[in-house]
Amino acid sequence: MLRFSGFELDSERAELRRPDGDGETVKLRPKTLEILRLLAGNAGCVLSKQQLMEAVWPNVHVGEDSLFQCIREIRTALGDDKRQIVRVISGRGYLFEAGVTEVLVAAAPAVAPTGQPVPAASDTKAATETNGEPAKRLLDFSRRRSAAFASIAGLAILCTAIAVWVLRPGLIFARGPATIAVTQIADASNDPLVAQMAANVGGRLTDGLAKIENIRVLAPDAAASKADFVVSGELQKSEQAWTIRARMTATDTGEVKWTASHSVAVTADMDVPLQQSRLTAGIGHALAVRLNELLDADPRSAAKSKVVIEQATAHINQTSPERFKAAQAMLEQALTEDPDNTDVQIALAALLMRGVQMAWVRGAEREVAETKAEAMLQQTLRAKTNHIPANEAYCRFLNATNQFRSSLVACARALSFDPWNGIALYHIGLAQIQTGRFEDALATFKQADRFDTPQVSRWTWMIGAGWANMLMGRAEDAVPWLLKSIAITSASGRTHMLLAAAYQQLGKTDEARAAMEKGRELRPGSTVHNVPTPTKNSSPIYIEASERIMQLMAAAGLPES
Repeated sequence: MLRFSGFELDSERAELRRPDGDGETVKLRPKTLEILRLLAGNAGCVLSKQQLMEAVWPNVHVGEDSLFQCIREIRTALGDDKRQIVRVISGRGYLFEAGVTEVLVAAAPAVAPTGQPVPAASDTKAATETNGEPAKRLLDFSRRRSAAFASIAGLAILCTAIAVWVLRPGLIFARGPATIAVTQIADASNDPLVAQMAANVGGRLTDGLAKIENIRVLAPDAAASKADFVVSGELQKSEQAWTIRARMTATDTGEVKWTASHSVAVTADMDVPLQQSRLTAGIGHALAVRLNELLDADPRSAAKSKVVIEQATAHINQTSPERFKAAQAMLEQALTEDPDNTDVQIALAALLMRGVQMAWVRGAEREVAETKAEAMLQQTLRAKTNHIPANEAYCRFLNATNQFRSSLVACARALSFDPWNGIALYHIGLAQIQTGRFEDALATFKQADRFDTPQVSRWTWMIGAGWANMLMGRAEDAVPWLLKSIAITSASGRTHMLLAAAYQQLGKTDEARAAMEKGRELRPGSTVHNVPTPTKNSSPIYIEASERIMQLMAAAGLPES
């Protein structure tokens, strides 16, 4: 067992326990726990990125982002916001700075087959001298039995060693049910520009799939025949857009398990790397969701709930209190008819927490909604640990209830099954804002915008980027993000109020008052006291910056009461 900074890392149980002796286990993904074990076990020594990746992902194609995600999760779990425990040594790797103590767990005392303690050597000698020949025969028998036990123990150790070698990453898991290979993205035009774009998109897609926790990505082409699934596709370019079409085939049957197409407009404000990112994410997000369905979802549940969830989601996307209530009624009716439908449970829990976040559910009703949502999500996660919608909804729940550190871990887990999940990125950004890490939050929202998946949530990371800029006092940078968010979804009063604060800071008082008037129209009854988000577990840095924004809103016309 390794002890550091009050934490205990128990290798035998594969657990990280919190300090202060409360024994609470910190939930970490297996790869993250292994990275922490390597770093803590080599405290004071610099481990290169290559060393860590080869140790944790042997014989598997992964990008550096997989390692970076593990490091972020470790820092979150340890509360290492200032990066003083896990330090980056520029150009060399990572250094674990905390003092580490290795504690050996005492073995249980030896017990004879009768259940009595094994006698000491001096006691055995006395028995031999006292009892003569009977004692000698008993001792010989004990020695023969000990030798037999030793042989069996040796054989067990040998078998264990062989099992460890056989089960090491890269052997049995590489032949498991979740292996995938991406073949080269085809280019039918014979245009070098299209061919280069196709190669870059294929590489990005492979890197992203390699981050998914419950699949393994095999090297393309040569390994394609050994994979359970093979992904192929074609890329085309017109004057207006890039279009990628992709499919996934089951190798054993030749059955096409998934097809999708995605187009990205060619515009003056979108450079080639952004086009590549959105092409990859557009197809990768859909593929990750399909893989998750194949590996984890209950097809009977999905068939029953698909229509009602789609109808409810159509209401949710309009983001108004009236439509929220309509969606809630639809999902509750569906759950009454089918109480064990986990997909409906997830959808209803996610909807309830959206109502909490948008302040459509308040007071005692809010407490009931939170309790109900938590119970449904925990039940679903026990049944479907790897299910993307369940992890995504739990990530949102923890954020909405101000459990920001836990939310960062839960959201990262959702990303571990869909690296292009813009909703999970958005909620990571929200947690980073509440913990005072505004620059990190802005980078996260921008990453979500680069992926732009799912597009229906585009307005959320745009308001997030505007909010992060406002918290840092950058009103001029905030305005474009907020205007784009309003252009997509104009029914959120919070966006208009933030825009009013930005205009007020820039001295555009007429625009500020007009924006605030629109925000109050969408959120009647809003005041300086009920617009701010709850500050429980929030950083003092966030609270101070938020108060500055509220002062700007008040100056723009938000009433005190």
